[in-house]
Amino acid sequence: MVSEGYAKKLLADVQAGRLSVDEAAAGLGSLGYEDLGFAKVDHGREARKGFPEVIFGEGKTAEQVARLAEVVLARSDRLLATRVSRAAAAAVTVVAPDAVYHETARVVTVDRRAETRTAGGLVAVASAGTSDAPVAEEAAVTAELMGCEVSRLADVGVAGIHRLLDKLDTLREARVVVAVAGMEGALPSVIGGLVSAPVIAVPTSVGYGASFGGLAALLAMLNSCAPGVAVVNIDNGFGAGYMAAAIASG
Repeated sequence: MVSEGYAKKLLADVQAGRLSVDEAAAGLGSLGYEDLGFAKVDHGREARKGFPEVIFGEGKTAEQVARLAEVVLARSDRLLATRVSRAAAAAVTVVAPDAVYHETARVVTVDRRAETRTAGGLVAVASAGTSDAPVAEEAAVTAELMGCEVSRLADVGVAGIHRLLDKLDTLREARVVVAVAGMEGALPSVIGGLVSAPVIAVPTSVGYGASFGGLAALLAMLNSCAPGVAVVNIDNGFGAGYMAAAIASG
């Protein structure tokens, strides 16, 4: 199913001469993509999912990230690129001067929507410690670009649980909670027992030796006894933010 906004944009591009009729027809198809040689950009992603294909910057050259950004923005009014280095972010700003580099999250965004509306309910992103901030911010920026209102609750880990309890009103207002934690990974279980909203748990690779690069937190979250807790991969703030936005906007 093609979203109304996406279809209108394609028709406007045809009217303005930016796209040919054949290119617009391909864009309306669910399997349309553009072959760049080093990558195949899925232009049909926005029609199917409501959000354009996201660029994973790690392992790509700055030039490749910039080229991908340019191609995505030729068909979409939003761009999200994750795990982006400063050099790659600088390259993106050459092809998209309005790009914003979120340094903590290592994320580049562009938002050219004529009208920005908040969709769905509040997403609360709670992080256990300051060292978890990069992953938490990746989740928050993702959810915001997808149209959600986001409340950031930083440094509310269980080592000082009174800090978390002070934010209980905000947590209970949220449609979805993203709980980000390394070390022993207990935060999502505690939040899951306090709120009715679904909790998306994000283990981070923060911790000493026996944390095994986030594996200890991942296993703790997978074994949570609190109902309504789902778990994404280690350090996957993007995945958590995307899923939170999909639930909050549903």
